[in-house]
Amino acid sequence: MLLRFLGGAQEVGRSAVLLEDGKQLLLDYGVKIDHKMEYPLSIPKADAVVLSHAHLDHCGFMPALYNKTLPPTIGTAPTLKLSQLLLEDSLGIARKQHVPERFHKRQIRSFENRFVSTDYHENADAGGFDIELFDAGHISGSAITRINRRGRRIVYTGDFKLTPQRLHKGAEIVESDVLITESTYATRVHPDVQMLVTEFIGKIKEVLDNGGTALLPVFAVGRSQEILTILYEHGLAGRTYLDGMAKSATSAVLRYPQFITNEELLSNAVSETTLINEHGDRDRALEEPSIILTTAGMLNGGPVLDYITRLNRNSYVFLTGYQVKGTNGRMLLDHGRINLHGKSRKITTPVSYYDFSAHADRNDLHEYIKRSGPQTVVCMHGDVESTTQLAESLKLDGYEAYAPKIGDTIEIK
Repeated sequence: MLLRFLGGAQEVGRSAVLLEDGKQLLLDYGVKIDHKMEYPLSIPKADAVVLSHAHLDHCGFMPALYNKTLPPTIGTAPTLKLSQLLLEDSLGIARKQHVPERFHKRQIRSFENRFVSTDYHENADAGGFDIELFDAGHISGSAITRINRRGRRIVYTGDFKLTPQRLHKGAEIVESDVLITESTYATRVHPDVQMLVTEFIGKIKEVLDNGGTALLPVFAVGRSQEILTILYEHGLAGRTYLDGMAKSATSAVLRYPQFITNEELLSNAVSETTLINEHGDRDRALEEPSIILTTAGMLNGGPVLDYITRLNRNSYVFLTGYQVKGTNGRMLLDHGRINLHGKSRKITTPVSYYDFSAHADRNDLHEYIKRSGPQTVVCMHGDVESTTQLAESLKLDGYEAYAPKIGDTIEIK
């Protein structure tokens, strides 16, 4: 058996791992979004695909597989619905920005038609590979995949979080012989959640009291729903506007209540929130002290770019998600500038990062690995420092550990 890394190795983005053993099983097929769009190294003729969850760095290039071949894709029902939203939107953005389209709408339809919705703990056949999905605790429908092959248990975590969130239980521990794990925050420990929420809410109230706008760029899938529930719990949903794909993504999450832990909490939050439906609504949102929850989370597009240049002097930008190098969000944090309409523009509105991550941190990663009990660990979905440091620390603990580069192959003996 061979593992080939077509993407997501020593980087965050374009996750794509090919398991070869007579037949080919592809684990995710995403894109990398920074100053330009990057894609996996090649388009394999996979016998089947497993899609761990609906974030573009995992699902964003899925339709490209459906040109000359029609492999079945295994995943949960929310993953299909949320992926549809993201893929349609990315196609629309490509057309609007006059950049080459790497796939077409008919390929999105083929992806949808060949998708096999699978519940957690349900055995499924993926092109001759025996698989089972488990709750990853990351976003709605996110899954950890266990592949049983020739007496070996190969577990692919995708993105996961071991500690619970407001809408999700922690990830399930899945026993393994070979563990392919994300490493996004392998060198960091997330802050105490309650202390973080207290600081976050306190700063938002301060901005509102001063007559400013609290601008919250969020990932449409996952982060927008989590932040919305936090605002509701602290009596701020009534002063919140929801814009961009966060609206349709939240509706999609509520369609599958069995994949979240507190449907009532999210439904109540949405009922008190004002939805932005047209451009005039944005003007009204900026006329009064308000909270604007909008896409995109890394400021690389979406309504946030309309708002960020029109904020008054008492406003504040709250970044709540991972900012990939080269994105507007990262440039804003590091240099106080963003790229807008092809030009670098200085942003004078102050900005802070609040670590509301839905990823495992260093402690979570080591605990999960220990309890999963693998002999071999493959560290991916993290930058060079994160993946290599995690692999080296695991070697010291007696594991056979790897931090592959793009294009590398690992043999599973």
